[in-house]
Amino acid sequence: MTTKTGYSVCSICDIGCQVRTDAKDGKVTRVTSHDNPLLAKNICFKGVAAPSIHNHKERLRVPLKRVGERGEDKWQEISYEQAMDEIAAKLKNIVKEYGPEAFAVSTSAWNTQTTQGTDRRFMNLLGSPNWISGVSLCAGNTAAVNRMTYGWFPMGDFMNTNCIVLFGHNPRKHSWTPIYNMIESARERGAKVIVLDPRISEQAEVADIHLRLRSGTDAAMCLGWLKVIFDEGLYNKKFVEKWCVGFEELKARVDEYPLARVEEITGVSRHLIAEAARTYANADGAIIPWTPITDMQISSTSSIRLHSILRAVTGNLDVVGGEILGGFNPNIVPESELGLHEELSVGQKAKQLGYEKHPAYTYRVAEMLKEPTEKVWGFPYADIVTGCQMANPSELFRAMAYGDPYPVKAFFVLGNNALMSYPNQHQIHRAMQNQELIVAHELFLTPTAMLADYVIPGDAFSERNHISDTWNWTTRLSLSQKVAEPPEESSGTYQFWRDLAVRFGFEDRFPWKTPEELLDYRLSRSNRTFAEFEKSGFMEMPSPRYRKYRKDGFATPSGKVELYSSVLEELGFDPLPYHREGPTPSLEYPYRVFNGVREDPFFQTGQRNISELRQRCPIPRIFMHPTDAERDGLVDEEWVELQTAYGKVSAQLSVQPSMKEGHVRVPHGWWYPETRGTEELAGAFLSSDAVLCSDDDEFLDYEQGIPHFKGFPGRVVKADKPQNIQVEI
Repeated sequence: MTTKTGYSVCSICDIGCQVRTDAKDGKVTRVTSHDNPLLAKNICFKGVAAPSIHNHKERLRVPLKRVGERGEDKWQEISYEQAMDEIAAKLKNIVKEYGPEAFAVSTSAWNTQTTQGTDRRFMNLLGSPNWISGVSLCAGNTAAVNRMTYGWFPMGDFMNTNCIVLFGHNPRKHSWTPIYNMIESARERGAKVIVLDPRISEQAEVADIHLRLRSGTDAAMCLGWLKVIFDEGLYNKKFVEKWCVGFEELKARVDEYPLARVEEITGVSRHLIAEAARTYANADGAIIPWTPITDMQISSTSSIRLHSILRAVTGNLDVVGGEILGGFNPNIVPESELGLHEELSVGQKAKQLGYEKHPAYTYRVAEMLKEPTEKVWGFPYADIVTGCQMANPSELFRAMAYGDPYPVKAFFVLGNNALMSYPNQHQIHRAMQNQELIVAHELFLTPTAMLADYVIPGDAFSERNHISDTWNWTTRLSLSQKVAEPPEESSGTYQFWRDLAVRFGFEDRFPWKTPEELLDYRLSRSNRTFAEFEKSGFMEMPSPRYRKYRKDGFATPSGKVELYSSVLEELGFDPLPYHREGPTPSLEYPYRVFNGVREDPFFQTGQRNISELRQRCPIPRIFMHPTDAERDGLVDEEWVELQTAYGKVSAQLSVQPSMKEGHVRVPHGWWYPETRGTEELAGAFLSSDAVLCSDDDEFLDYEQGIPHFKGFPGRVVKADKPQNIQVEI
């Protein structure tokens, strides 16, 4: 009997907590908290349940080849080598007929953390710019928009801050666990916490100030804060004068939002708005942590820019207790370099879907920021949270479905349930049905994998060696050790891309035969191997350097913080932030629906098949206020249907006083693995919030093409429980 214990970077969710994993005879037996007291609290339901995920009876272990109609869920088991040979041959034919841009890839940065930029490397060598990820809706897009203001995506200094502002973000003990723990630690030190959320969330319940703004009005709220800060002289005048451009233009725009107007837009008292703005501006070190809520609004670009502007004008940028601009860690070759973005021609970059219409996180902006990025950070491309050179998902799926502006005929999906992860799920379904080749690389047969031609089993986090570099968001390096064995016919994502590259004649550009060889290469910048790093400790955190801009400026075209964005101006967009009203409720659809929020036991669309997690949340619930439920004749715990003009979902009603009147919340990512064989694609259309929101122009943020997930019109009616779902798993 062989036992092993090692450090692991858990990749079940997007945080990447470092934990300890035990294995016996090649199988994971237990995942426990870290042995370092500072990290010991960073573990949640999902991490503890990891052995059940790793060893699940339905985990994919052998490659599958479709033998029935697409989506019919009929398969033939084949070898890994046969699968890769056939995939390569079919992809070559598609590229020959339609061009390399006809090949698209969708990934999850979290579930494919060991790809190490080699998916982009393969695509760039092939000539395809059409890479998308869930980070286009979550953190990656925020990183790209932050770069327009000051050239990087900062991380809040939670350990030293005296004020934390949470825009709709609700970290809890079992969701964004490390962030929750850092907030609690800061609160114990006396830091103020300001929450802006329509709900009385867990964080709002204990906040020093809670602003119950109407969903989708973050930009107006930020403009109101700036009005107070400018009128009362609470901004850092020296920093603004020396290091910012466009202050007078910004001030003129802010003057268009007196507090009376902001009160009307947001539904929050002007006095409370002013109190919150003063609390933030007067704090000796304040942070506005990244939030998935602001990412997904019709004014997303303006809202994200306004967060970055608030950081800058209050002097909270790259200082102790504020927001730190990390840059590349000099001790490791970054994924940005491994991606070989310079190999993709200018002409192919211009074919990227979204490049013209919604360019904010595409190659179009990346090319505009190349020179200042290299000057300040030492390399021209920055894949921060992998989100700075992406195609636009909605534009991609339209091309896949309708061939406009050109056909996309091959779609690879790695660690990403793409069918349910982007807006307009029915269009995504049409797009996938119109493909000549779909390949899924997964642990389980998800609804997306059920639509594939080939399904390749992946490895899990305990089954590979890795060094997590937080996707360049910070400079921390965390050790993850292989303690268990993956299925024999599986592959890690790096191995998948290398094996495909060899078949395409790119072997000389993929010289590392194993992930360990690639890690040795990446660490060569600090004259180490992976084995040496492994022996030296479990984590490296270089001491932060502050006010780095004093040496080289900011990585923007002006070299300064651009309150008035030269990039947006050149692209033809408003260079100043603004509030834009989304589609409003009506008599037919009287509620503001906000979706995309996940429940603690699950990450995105995953884990519905893990019994110990599903038991904690067996069925989806739609949340509404008691007054709204009573008016509509609805009763707590009865089944209802949430309807919009574009789709409908079934769920159990949860009547909650914590909800804001006139708002309805629906959780993200529900499907029912137990209905495989009885419901289409295992119930992927029964309760998935992705069917509710359109991606027509009236619902999209102009600059990014981000859908308005926070406040679109809907209604709730009584309904029957779907027949085949199980309450107990």
